Amino acid sequence: MTIMTTLRGGIAALIATASIAYAEAPQLRAAVLKFGTVNWELDVIKHHGLDQANGFELSVQGMAGGAAAKVAFQGGEADVIVSDWLWVARQRAAGKDYVFIPYSRAVGAVMVPGDSDATSLKDLAGGKIGIAGGPLDKSWLILKAYAEQQHGLDLAAETEQVFGAPPLIFKTALQGELSGAINFWHFLAKMEASGMKPLITVEEAATSLGLDPATPLLGYVMRGEMLRDNPELVAGMAAASRGAKDILAKDDAEWDRLRPRMKAKTDAQFAALKSGFRAGIPAPGPVDEEAATKMLELMGRLGGKELVGTATSLPDGLFVQPGL
Repeated sequence: MTIMTTLRGGIAALIATASIAYAEAPQLRAAVLKFGTVNWELDVIKHHGLDQANGFELSVQGMAGGAAAKVAFQGGEADVIVSDWLWVARQRAAGKDYVFIPYSRAVGAVMVPGDSDATSLKDLAGGKIGIAGGPLDKSWLILKAYAEQQHGLDLAAETEQVFGAPPLIFKTALQGELSGAINFWHFLAKMEASGMKPLITVEEAATSLGLDPATPLLGYVMRGEMLRDNPELVAGMAAASRGAKDILAKDDAEWDRLRPRMKAKTDAQFAALKSGFRAGIPAPGPVDEEAATKMLELMGRLGGKELVGTATSLPDGLFVQPGL
């Protein structure tokens, strides 16, 4: 037997061993909005092998919308989706064992045209407000409560609301057809980069209402049975997410790599998206459940059962906390 033959045999054995190890890694199927910003983080996880390093293989399924992702998850066709914890609380109150891993605390703002004279929400009375997400959008509800508290203004009664998909609200706002607009954070970042300006942020309004803006609203949703039966997988997903966030928080070169999939049309938009994502990274550590309870109670008062279902208090076991 020649040295070359021995070497080839050794390489083949290593490849076979690596292939078996890769194949045996449990797969986590993530169903997410095809063009959503969470894809940036998932891309980093895959690119740097943070899934394999944490004991699983991440498979990303692009979905047409959030509702489609929830259907896939509830039907057992996906293991992970991204949603807000208020939806998870509603599901747990209804008897569904879902759990939540914090992903982002990014919140929106009311954007107005760059030449607008408005200095507060009361200046929007009689105008038209575009709202992405529908009448139960959390940002809209918080801003309505703030307008009532600060100005004695019934924002819904004193303005005309235009509800639509985020891209439509984005386009309509830039065309100057709206007095103000509430949109998802990444569209707001693009709007500001295009010359619009924030009138008030949801963070400011939430703070005034006694809420903690540090409470992460969006997160990865997984099944409680996975947490019980395979806690290492849930911990692995949480660790991979945190690892990706650490990279995105510090490494500008990583953002340069991601730029093609961010769809930023200008350097200003690119910079705003990067800054906005970084600002939304939640601090490591457990979620403040007392602060979350306050938010749930307020959302229950503002949105009723249509928003929170029968979740009148924070369900036990909702948040996946560090140290599983």
